Amino acid sequence: METRTLGQGLVVSAEGLGCMGMSAYYGETDEAESIATIHRALELGITFLDTAELYGSGANEELVGRAIAGHRDEYVVATKFMGIFSDRRVNGSPEYIRTAIEGSLRRLGTDHVDLYYQHRVDPQTPIEETVGAMAELVAQGKVRHLGLSEASAETIRRAHAVHPITAVQSEYSLWTRELEEDVLPTMRELGIGLVAYSPLGRGFLAGRFDSADELAEDDFRRTNPRFTGDNIERNRALVAQVQQIALAKGATPAQVALAWVLSRGEDVVPIPGTKRRTYLEQNAAAVDVALSASDLEALDAIGEAAGDRYTDMSPVNR
Repeated sequence: METRTLGQGLVVSAEGLGCMGMSAYYGETDEAESIATIHRALELGITFLDTAELYGSGANEELVGRAIAGHRDEYVVATKFMGIFSDRRVNGSPEYIRTAIEGSLRRLGTDHVDLYYQHRVDPQTPIEETVGAMAELVAQGKVRHLGLSEASAETIRRAHAVHPITAVQSEYSLWTRELEEDVLPTMRELGIGLVAYSPLGRGFLAGRFDSADELAEDDFRRTNPRFTGDNIERNRALVAQVQQIALAKGATPAQVALAWVLSRGEDVVPIPGTKRRTYLEQNAAAVDVALSASDLEALDAIGEAAGDRYTDMSPVNR
């Protein structure tokens, strides 16, 4: 697979692999299949792995650590801290960061993290203090590159003034484009790459389910505003348009949706999440889907999804 370069010269595979669902949030898990999926990713040239201390309260980092054992240097490993093990749910304090990195390194079975994100901005701690503490980890060799997740343009600019930010991770897809207004232009001005999570609209753009009722009882999407109430009807119509384009191209809807994200620029890297080799292989093939100017025009015209991305939007874009 081809590579792309985020900020500060960090080279990653053009697609990454989101590992969250291997441990939490999306119903039943299968550790053996998940580890096999991470191994298959390496065979396909997908070497950029994304996890976080939040995912399964550390269980996902442990799973990733087991999967990469013996091949650590062949992967680019990104993880995130937020404070799930602290008294405050979001904790960007220097004291917590120094504790959090040690836990992540232990669970991942490594001596360094390639890309370390603040998972959500802590409104109680100035971003300058947070990034200052993260910069200490770079100086100590425990972290190679710094990132933020779901931060506003102003916060990104303030953070970057303290220490260069390599990447910002935000939700970005055919039906989630709000960061194009001011966040993405700010990132490009500063030379920061975009890591796009949920590029398949949490699976809905891939046509993998038609109703939240089809999901497992413990799947958090069952209560997501985009999959409930009147919103789902509007969003079904949107997905139908993606399916039509995919049919005409002899591709899957997921491949078309990923190809659209890949078309947004060489500084954009989608990290579709999956816990199965079958879907991983389908997603990887998206790099070979060529979208024409008319395809892109039709996809751009689809517009954003109906409904908020989360039930509570207050932790994002701050």
